[in-house]
Amino acid sequence: MKIKKIMTMKALLILSIAIGFTSCSKSSGTKGGSRATGWKINDKNGGFQHNSKFSKQETPPGMVPVEGGTFTMGKVQDDVMHDWNNAPSQQHVQSFFMDETEVTNLMYTEYLFWLKTVFPPTEENYKNIYTGAIPDTLVWRNRLGYNETMTNNYLRHPAYSEYPVVGVNWIQAVEFSKWRTDRVNENILEKNGYLKKDAKIKLGTDVTAESSFNTETYLAAPRQTFGGNEDIVYKREMNGGKKEVADTAKNVYAQRNSGLILPEYRLPTEAEWEYAAIALVGSREFNIYKGQKKYPWSGQYTRSGKRQFRGDQLANFKQGKGDYGGIAGWSDDGADITNKVKSYPPNDFGLYDMAGNVAEWVADVYRPMVDDEANDFNYYRGNVYMKNKIGEDGSTEIVTADNITYDTLSNGRIMARNLPGQLAQVPVDDNETYLRQNFSTSDNRNYRDGDKPSTRYFNFNTSDEEEGEKKDDKTRMYESPKHSISVDSAGQIIKKYDKSDKRTTLVNDDVRVYKGGSWRDRAYWLDPASRRYFPQDMATDYIGFRNAMSKVGPKSNKKTPRGNPKF
Repeated sequence: MKIKKIMTMKALLILSIAIGFTSCSKSSGTKGGSRATGWKINDKNGGFQHNSKFSKQETPPGMVPVEGGTFTMGKVQDDVMHDWNNAPSQQHVQSFFMDETEVTNLMYTEYLFWLKTVFPPTEENYKNIYTGAIPDTLVWRNRLGYNETMTNNYLRHPAYSEYPVVGVNWIQAVEFSKWRTDRVNENILEKNGYLKKDAKIKLGTDVTAESSFNTETYLAAPRQTFGGNEDIVYKREMNGGKKEVADTAKNVYAQRNSGLILPEYRLPTEAEWEYAAIALVGSREFNIYKGQKKYPWSGQYTRSGKRQFRGDQLANFKQGKGDYGGIAGWSDDGADITNKVKSYPPNDFGLYDMAGNVAEWVADVYRPMVDDEANDFNYYRGNVYMKNKIGEDGSTEIVTADNITYDTLSNGRIMARNLPGQLAQVPVDDNETYLRQNFSTSDNRNYRDGDKPSTRYFNFNTSDEEEGEKKDDKTRMYESPKHSISVDSAGQIIKKYDKSDKRTTLVNDDVRVYKGGSWRDRAYWLDPASRRYFPQDMATDYIGFRNAMSKVGPKSNKKTPRGNPKF
């Protein structure tokens, strides 16, 4: 009887626990279901699909994470140039990724190889694609100097393969960034079974001028990627399934919600670059910065104070008149021109050469002021908002060999604005700007500093349309030279150089900021807050670039009580 009584009590206990679990599950919704509807997510029979296995954004190739935060932008210890363009302002940048080093000759020649193979310059339609991307190697020439060795060898000789690429203008740097975005995402999709294996390296067969991969095209019109070749572009289940051929609801192409496709590679904004270079995270204790750094490293000097490396220069720069690297046998910085990347210690974010070696392009259009009253979050001047062009059939229009757009730069160089396989873009219009408070036009490069209402000649009693374009150059906000270039009916380029001696500035909407000192610069320019500008379609032997990428998701994935946060 006792045994039966105990068994009965156990059964009742188990039953009550089961009922409790059942009531809990009913009150909180179906296990694994939607908190909105209770429906099952990722049902094998169809329905709403979601990547529930996503954990965090992977670190892109060649990059390191930079956790965002607040800092004082534009604060230089000295202002020997008296440019008055470094007014300190408190800014905040979001977390992002940045290239560990500058883009090297090896990285850039890989880009040139791809372009030359996919778009043969021997074909009339494509001849300016490859030639427009080639760096200007003549930047090494000097009227009173012998530099032909660099002119002929610096870009392609293996001795310089790990040196930063130079002779690249701002526009070329942007185009390289777009290409890199596509190649990295193409590789990711192949690894995850969305693209045919090794199609990306079969240049001339699977990958041709009419059949190539573009990230935005894949997202907007995946069936038209690779020229609509379904033997290369696969469909599969979002959470990892075998390749499917049948066109059923559960089979999808990878999209933003797959969590696989990385954001675009791009040039860093000026705020991002300066924040990453100064790396105040290394001078932080809890929630306080312990002082202001003059250089990307700690201390007030350009030489190492560590016992093992005491006296060694921490960057590659010009140390004095006629002194680019010290005396023979005891070189101060180990270089006279540029130097191999990673030749000097990284800063506290793990970034190399954020001072010296080459100065670097950033994304911003130059203005003497940083308008922190208008914005102090992810500051950037240069937004030109575009949208996908819709064709007559209502679908997104894709660039083909017949409608490539070429731009003739002010120096006569011809560059492709878009490539076959990419989506055609047009400026946003009233459909996107109507009744908006945050933006009202497509082009915002000169917002609050350079637009017509900013000039002292603007008549506030008239509209912009009535005001019109002033014929007198004096009414412009910035009286920069106005060089023009055109093509006549015979295809000859006509160049008109502005010879006016009444210009007061070089600032306009086509000059970009570059940051950091170079092998040609004195120590003053090693200060991350220093800023200069240069025409976006011109190149030099001392300006290179590196890429950045925005971080999606949380500011940081893991925090430690003290020290550097870990991604």
